[in-house]
Amino acid sequence: MTRALKHDIPGPDWRVGFEEAEEKGWPAVFGREPGALRLCVDLGFGRGEFLWHLAESDPAGSYLGVEYSFKRVLKMARRLARSEVRNVRLLEARAERVVAELLPPASVRAFSVNFPDPWPKKRHRKRRLVTPAFVRRLAERLEPGGGLELATDHAGYAEEMEAALVGEPLLANAFAPEPFRTEVPGRPPTAYEREWRAEGRTCRFFRYRRLDGSGR
Repeated sequence: MTRALKHDIPGPDWRVGFEEAEEKGWPAVFGREPGALRLCVDLGFGRGEFLWHLAESDPAGSYLGVEYSFKRVLKMARRLARSEVRNVRLLEARAERVVAELLPPASVRAFSVNFPDPWPKKRHRKRRLVTPAFVRRLAERLEPGGGLELATDHAGYAEEMEAALVGEPLLANAFAPEPFRTEVPGRPPTAYEREWRAEGRTCRFFRYRRLDGSGR
């Protein structure tokens, strides 16, 4: 017997609609002055542990969680409503559309993309989120010095991620000369990551930063 999904929000509702964000802009959505926004975006936040940890440990930052699953957004909204965390907003939408339509150039301090669906079947690989074109859009929307973190447990997808990142001239590898790391001290693990590590899978973590106009 499945448990009924609770739809009530037991406190402040930190979900935001696509049109609302488009109309108001992120400073207004977060209730901050534009110069104090410090926007960080978690694309596909899943169960939300990673997003929660980042926001709770950095109250001065503004954290946007993007997730396509209504159920996951609802559950995270309910959890946030019962907490004292006030610097998170949740958006139910596709990551590609949010990046393309709601995030202006050089407006984001950090992006995180944790364990996106690898679509392992060959006929489905065109559905993968991380492509050279998507990495270019992310890079353009990062402020100079801003960070991009990707993670995957799928070896083939990791190769595609690495090729897309290395081929993007706006980005520099923060882990160089290593292409990626399998352990990142201090990084909060996701629930899926814990499960996959218990199964003996190797996780690969990429960290890149946006170069400034001088190439530094």
